[in-house]
Amino acid sequence: MGKSLLDFIRYTMDLPGTKSGCREGDCGACTVMEGSLIDNELNYKTIVSCLTPLGNVQGKHIVTIEGLNMNHLSPAQQAIVEHGGTQCGFCTPGFVVSLTNQSLSKEVGNPDKALAAIDGNICRCTGYKSIERAAKSLADSFNGEKNSLANLVEQGHLPKYFMGIADRLQQLKTNQKQVGNSAVILGGGTDLLVQKADGIIEDELDFLSGRNELKGIQIQDNICKIGAATTAAEISNSVELQKYFPHLKSDFKLISSTPIRNMGTIGGNLANASPIGDLSIFFLALDTEIQLQDKEGTKRNIPLKEFFIDYKKLDLHSDEYIQHIAFRIPEKNEYFNFEKVSKRQHLDIASVNTAIRIRIKNESIVEASLSAGGVSPIPLQLSKTASFLVGKKLKEETILEANKIMQSEISPISDIRGSDTYKRLLLRQLFFAHFMKLFPAKISFGKLFALTNQQKL
Repeated sequence: MGKSLLDFIRYTMDLPGTKSGCREGDCGACTVMEGSLIDNELNYKTIVSCLTPLGNVQGKHIVTIEGLNMNHLSPAQQAIVEHGGTQCGFCTPGFVVSLTNQSLSKEVGNPDKALAAIDGNICRCTGYKSIERAAKSLADSFNGEKNSLANLVEQGHLPKYFMGIADRLQQLKTNQKQVGNSAVILGGGTDLLVQKADGIIEDELDFLSGRNELKGIQIQDNICKIGAATTAAEISNSVELQKYFPHLKSDFKLISSTPIRNMGTIGGNLANASPIGDLSIFFLALDTEIQLQDKEGTKRNIPLKEFFIDYKKLDLHSDEYIQHIAFRIPEKNEYFNFEKVSKRQHLDIASVNTAIRIRIKNESIVEASLSAGGVSPIPLQLSKTASFLVGKKLKEETILEANKIMQSEISPISDIRGSDTYKRLLLRQLFFAHFMKLFPAKISFGKLFALTNQQKL
């Protein structure tokens, strides 16, 4: 069950329309739709089949490009044809699948959302403008119409068999297989299948995707709990969380592509232990606590900042897995911000990332928490810098002095993502950006820049 969905589609089911490209989740040529019954309602999302272990799609409806074919071109296919959105054709199935899935979205008539839906698909031939025009024309064609499944079938967007899928999934029974204590625990697979795709094919695997008790977002008594199997997309799309984090959707847009956010779990991102893990940095600044559980049911809670011991080393016993994370939601006069710089603005691994939670009273900082990635062997909580900020006035001089302490807390290395000096400069600028974005009426970039130059002199 560790075999990739892509290989099952192409070589077991003999459906070659789904293409094998990068096998790292970057190109989108292997994109398929995954349909699930959620509260008795059929929901579809895009996933990359190259990073999806077969065991993660038990009880799901998987739609390849062949599953969208009819006796006529669908509106998504027709838009690609009319706007010249294909040349060599290798990437085209992935684009068609992504655009078709967007037709099922509540935001189907929004051209910007149509473009966002294909953010995980890469084309090396067209220069993208023809594909962008196709996506926008498809969105415009809806003219505010309802996009119910029945309507989409009637209008020729989807084959007629889609109307019977909900009943078929309802009748389909899947059993959670009991596994031994030595089984490899697997969440979304977006990291493990990049690193060890061949190695896990024959392994005994414990798939968390079928564990409903590890999913979901709950807010009670000012505490938010997020299950380890909750995906990045589910966090980003949470209406409740957006009340407390107004920039949540734009922040998470910096984290991978739509199909990867649809698959990658919070537990997997933390257990990956990457020094630049975006979700690690995001939740470190919230003073998050992590709950671990072994296979005998014994639980223990530790601060997330203590979970990371050294490069790729965790305070995680061999028989333990992450059950959930918990953090206090921001209160009145408390602010949160996330910043990231990568070689590409979106869909890329960070060079440096950072987050801050800060509370202000009477123009003074009364509480602060700060995190940074890419500047240490582990995702780092900058406790000394945060401690310095507490009790200080919110002004440019305070920020510059805090930067000096911050620079002493980090230990970046020169690598493919930048030199030591470059990463220090990046973190300083992102640290400044926190305050300029959160307090634009009080913190001036011009004054920060002038004071920085004075310090150099």
